[in-house]
Amino acid sequence: MGNGPITVADARHGSGHGPGAVTDGHGHAHPHGHSHSHGPATPVSRHLRKVIAAILIPFTAAVVVGLVVLWPGGAPPHKRTGVGFDQQTQQATVTRVVEVSCKSVNASGETPTGDTATAEGNSAAQEANGTCHKATIRVDTGKDKGRTFTEIVQPDQARQLHQGEQVVTAYEPSAPKDLQYSVTDVNRRFPMGLLAGIFALAVVVVGRLRGVMALVALAVSFLVLNFFILPAVLQGSNPLLVAVVGSSAIMLIALYMCHGLSARTSVAVLGTLVSLALIGILGSQFIDWAALTGNTDDQTGLIHGLFPKIDMSGLLLAGVIIGSLGVLDDVTVTQTSAVWELHDANPSMGWRGLYRAGIRIGRDHIASVVNTLVLAYAGAALPLLLLFSIAQSGVSTVANSELVAEEIVRTLVGSIGLVASVPVTTLLAALVVSADRPGPQAETATAGAAAAARRGGRRRKR
Repeated sequence: MGNGPITVADARHGSGHGPGAVTDGHGHAHPHGHSHSHGPATPVSRHLRKVIAAILIPFTAAVVVGLVVLWPGGAPPHKRTGVGFDQQTQQATVTRVVEVSCKSVNASGETPTGDTATAEGNSAAQEANGTCHKATIRVDTGKDKGRTFTEIVQPDQARQLHQGEQVVTAYEPSAPKDLQYSVTDVNRRFPMGLLAGIFALAVVVVGRLRGVMALVALAVSFLVLNFFILPAVLQGSNPLLVAVVGSSAIMLIALYMCHGLSARTSVAVLGTLVSLALIGILGSQFIDWAALTGNTDDQTGLIHGLFPKIDMSGLLLAGVIIGSLGVLDDVTVTQTSAVWELHDANPSMGWRGLYRAGIRIGRDHIASVVNTLVLAYAGAALPLLLLFSIAQSGVSTVANSELVAEEIVRTLVGSIGLVASVPVTTLLAALVVSADRPGPQAETATAGAAAAARRGGRRRKR
């Protein structure tokens, strides 16, 4: 009578007997060697730490050597072409906007002709007979600060200018003085900065110290990207090699900074590394088999024109690897933590049992992550897909075009790597945590907990 079963709450909180105690039905406390709180992971033995270090230290050393050998001296200089992003820009302000007759500012002085039922004819008719806007813009930066120029905004133009609006202007010094400046975009620094601030605040409020460390790791990732990966590629280094070294550095810094220097994090690093290797191999093969050049739009065409030595297909593969890294980190850390918690909850469970339990958790993760990745790529390519829909192109025709084929290869290769990371990381975590050699104190505590459980079972039978 009164001999209740041992509960999870009793095991975790000791029922008033102090942390780590397990009580039997009589309220007697017995030591418990495992903490089931959501704090730091249970420390592993010295032997296991040596095994993990023997794998990761050479890898880390190789990454450091790669950074030193491939480190660029900055982006190589080149003469600006004035095309696209490769042009000088200055900040400016729209000081005045007035309505004018489009006919009065028509440079040719002739009324355009054509079928107004077509998009071109309708646009020409609006330009000839509609009301345009004449904007006066003041340059706010650069050597011509304070200089003003005018720009005519057509009625069907997508971006209309408004008085007081901050804009970005392109500057072409070789053009006639009246045509040296032109509005190319809107200045979005304030809303973008505000959004970034809201994001950082949300991360810190919810994540607290972990959130702060995540933001620091994010900043380091951008530094590696801007000061190593991009300049190294521009200087002619192999894009794949640069991406592997750079993404490995980002992975090591981000994971250890966010999750601490522990065996659990090290297993996540190993799982991420194996998955990245698989993504690299698959991506290389299928980019080659599908004859993807990586030169499919104005931006990549401009890069190839400015730096012909850059391997554009290698750059495509580098993008696949770097793009998959962030989601891989999430999957591998989650799976490793799940296996560790399962082991802490039941230290007697072998690696096979841990793997089976962990993979069940991972299957739910796979379904959500793969769907997220596919939808993310589809959302980014939505305007392109809309164009194909307007053209009433078949699915096979759309998929065969290089623009879409690139996204398909990028999505599927990344998804295969994500799917593979679940069993790989789960297996590594199960093998590592089950192969741990606990010290004498941990063995005594575990034996005491097991004995307490057996005594409780015998009392329940009575």
